[in-house]
Amino acid sequence: MHYVRKWVTVLTFSMVAGLAGGFGAVFFRLLISQSHRLFFGIILPNISLELHGYNLGYIILPAIGSVIVAPVILRFPDLQGNGIPEVMESVIFRGGRISSKFSLMKIIVTSITIGSGGSVGREGPIGFIGASMASRLGDWFHLSTEMRKLLMTCGLAAGIAGTFNTPLAGAMFALEVIYMGTFSLNLVPIFFAAITGHALTLVILKQSFEVTFPWVLGYSHVELIFFFLLGIFLGVLSAAYVKFLYALHDWLTGGGTSKVRILVLGGLSVGVIGMFFPQYGIFGIGYEGMSLALYGLLPISLLILLGVAKMLATSLTLSSGHSGGIFAPSLYIGTMFGTAFGMVLQLLMPSLGINPSVYALAGMAAFFSGVTQAPLTQILMITELTRSYSIMPAIMTSSTIGFLTARFFLNGDSVYTLKLKRKGFHLKTGKPIILETISVKEIMTNSPVYVHEWDTLMDVENLVAKTGHECFPVVNERTEVTGIICIKDFIRRNDDVKRMQVRHFLTQPYAVAYPDETAEIAFKKLLDHNQNLLPIVKSPEDRRLVGVVTMRDLYMAYYRGIEGMYIE
Repeated sequence: MHYVRKWVTVLTFSMVAGLAGGFGAVFFRLLISQSHRLFFGIILPNISLELHGYNLGYIILPAIGSVIVAPVILRFPDLQGNGIPEVMESVIFRGGRISSKFSLMKIIVTSITIGSGGSVGREGPIGFIGASMASRLGDWFHLSTEMRKLLMTCGLAAGIAGTFNTPLAGAMFALEVIYMGTFSLNLVPIFFAAITGHALTLVILKQSFEVTFPWVLGYSHVELIFFFLLGIFLGVLSAAYVKFLYALHDWLTGGGTSKVRILVLGGLSVGVIGMFFPQYGIFGIGYEGMSLALYGLLPISLLILLGVAKMLATSLTLSSGHSGGIFAPSLYIGTMFGTAFGMVLQLLMPSLGINPSVYALAGMAAFFSGVTQAPLTQILMITELTRSYSIMPAIMTSSTIGFLTARFFLNGDSVYTLKLKRKGFHLKTGKPIILETISVKEIMTNSPVYVHEWDTLMDVENLVAKTGHECFPVVNERTEVTGIICIKDFIRRNDDVKRMQVRHFLTQPYAVAYPDETAEIAFKKLLDHNQNLLPIVKSPEDRRLVGVVTMRDLYMAYYRGIEGMYIE
């Protein structure tokens, strides 16, 4: 009976989280629509100025939006970016808590950025909104940390599922970016939330994803080699794009220029780029341009230009400090380059009957998988969007190869984890996050037993018999760590040697850790130095002993971490 009550509670809350995420997504999309109408329908006609066929008013429009959002971003700098890293940080490191005020500000700032022409997506912020509303649910009902983390993941899944009309892919995205894989019974409530968010969005908006797909999709098995090559090309390009995004941010913010000027400069730059392609989706989310590419209505040269322009416009929008998602721009860029790749093959090998639309979808999957390191999401999303399983092998090929290629160049990071790394949270994609969520200070022994450099080996032997410990940190008169002594270092020594001071036996290199490091880092240090005990010192500059961590501590932390992350 307890089992039934628990699962009724879990599934009920997951569905409520799905509803909250769905309502948040609907409200956000309606706000974006009204913001777009304000800027492009009311403001643009009043600032339009034609010059050689180009409307110079487009240059000013995103800058106006930048001026409006600047005061809010200056006060809440964490609003910058797409929102998914913030969800990851909250779930993994902060017990599933996000400020509701922060969520409201995210909605307002992002809707103005997108509505005024900022070249970003809405999906990351929608996922953030769903997660933050689920976090609020945890506050109201005083839920456990375990449930709060799960509900935030449910809210994220609901937001993504509602946006694309893809409940399975929405759930998979949440699992890949938060849990770094598909694990355990947590699948069940996350699926429930994704289905709920998806259904709610359809009921209210009638349509989730604005892009339509060609009905006739097919390829020959001979073409799999081309999808393989497309995956390599877009994997390299996606890794370069991610690195460029952060390099541009460092360059823009590293010169001492005021934040307001950087925001406005970013808006003006996007306006200049978008002025040349106002009808092709450089401004805003970009779905209209994707539809044109999918139906083969754009020439090869324009497809490549649009792909490059979107990369620049999105990088400038995000790197200058605006709020918005990387999800939709990644789909757009992959679609443009994938379509161009397919059209080139079509010209070179007309006898194969190549369909560029399939390459557009494969390019979408490859580029997105490289940027986010979430290949399963794209494989499932494209299958759900197109309702076609016949092209799945092609999508799987490009997606997995794009993922692996980018992973090589990004050293296991993604566009999300790189942002967290800059805040001091070191994560790697593709493996469960357990020890990374636990700090050394949480598991270390605060009052360790230690020996002094001037103690003898016989003193240490007596200490082993008294405490049962095999290893001890060695300190000097200032309690600074100078080495480690273990029973194996003197177990076979004669009595004359055992009367010698410990300082004479501290020749081997050893590792120490710091309280603010993760248990994962401590574990690697123990393995790399073949130690059973790790002294914990205050800092690299202050080597005074404050604790110790053993392998047993790490094993216990690992199992506690698993219990705290997954529903039984």
